[in-house]
Amino acid sequence: MELVLEIEDTEALTGAALERIAADEFMPDEERSHAQSAVREDEAEALAYLVDPFDLVAEVPGVELAQASWSSEQVEYDPEAQEWDLDDDFDGIRDEYEGDDDEDDDDGDDDADGDEGGGDGGGRGE
Repeated sequence: MELVLEIEDTEALTGAALERIAADEFMPDEERSHAQSAVREDEAEALAYLVDPFDLVAEVPGVELAQASWSSEQVEYDPEAQEWDLDDDFDGIRDEYEGDDDEDDDDGDDDADGDEGGGDGGGRGE
């Protein structure tokens, strides 16, 4: 899973993270000072204090969070650039998935030759 977020109000994000840190009664003072400094310097740090990956998937049936990690980068948004056209990425995945279903329904013997599921899996090529 990959999420792309646009931070529209840096001050609101930073303020909310600082409030969360201040309200954490179990955080040692030295850690609190470091966390506050990190949040003021980097919006990704602020987001990390506000969003719990476990909470994002806790209510999803059949899913258990095995590991979560954060990475971030600041990029300039260009709505005309191909990499921002996320609909095309999902259309390709849907087309590939729907195509696999159609093949299985048509002749039913695709799984018998062991070639099903090979190839690059339609990844993004990152």
